[in-house]
Amino acid sequence: MTPLRLSVNVDHVATLRNARGGTHPCPVEAARAALAAGADGITIHLREDRRHIRDADAHRIRAEVPGPLNFEMGASAEMVAFCLALAPPACCLVPERREELTTEGGLDVAGAGPALAEAVARLRDAGIVVALFVEPEARQIEAAARIGAAAVELHTGRYAEHPATRAEELARLQTAARLAVSCGLACHAGHGLNYDTVGGIAAMRDVSETSIGHFLVAQAVFEGLPAAVARMREIIAEARR
Repeated sequence: MTPLRLSVNVDHVATLRNARGGTHPCPVEAARAALAAGADGITIHLREDRRHIRDADAHRIRAEVPGPLNFEMGASAEMVAFCLALAPPACCLVPERREELTTEGGLDVAGAGPALAEAVARLRDAGIVVALFVEPEARQIEAAARIGAAAVELHTGRYAEHPATRAEELARLQTAARLAVSCGLACHAGHGLNYDTVGGIAAMRDVSETSIGHFLVAQAVFEGLPAAVARMREIIAEARR
């Protein structure tokens, strides 16, 4: 089985910096540290309200951090234009509402109008690998393939956050991952994963990448970011075997 790529989301390093102002802790330095500790790439989400990552952070990480960048974004005209200028290797379109604390669910690709397909086409034509963050549902995955996405990222929140139904949710994710691959899509998965829950995702051969952020940044308070990333990398590798 091919290794599962781990992309570390450094958004909440910026959240901590912004809580007091100034420049510390620096998300650019966090990105470098995560890669040095074994991460395969870096994820950042530039939100409309700039609540954590800011424009300058995105440009610095793109220019200064020697690893693949996955740029999470809403599908607005502003964000499409920013992404085209930034030119990351990959982006992931996610739903975004100002009042949410974190991304709370997948895009309704099946119910979206032509604007989403147009955004995907513009980004794809610029050479950016486009993923869509979706629920593990057949109609959403099939719609993602239909509008030309290269990948889907399955929302793992219900699996990660509800132990009572975890086995059922893992089965849904496995079925969805198989469908995604059969539709010609790369399949990623993420949201809310930690040391205890990442193994179930890592064991799924159809999933090629996961993005983990909040847990690793929070765990860094206790054991340091390099140690947290290295430990997550080890758990993923063991589950993958």
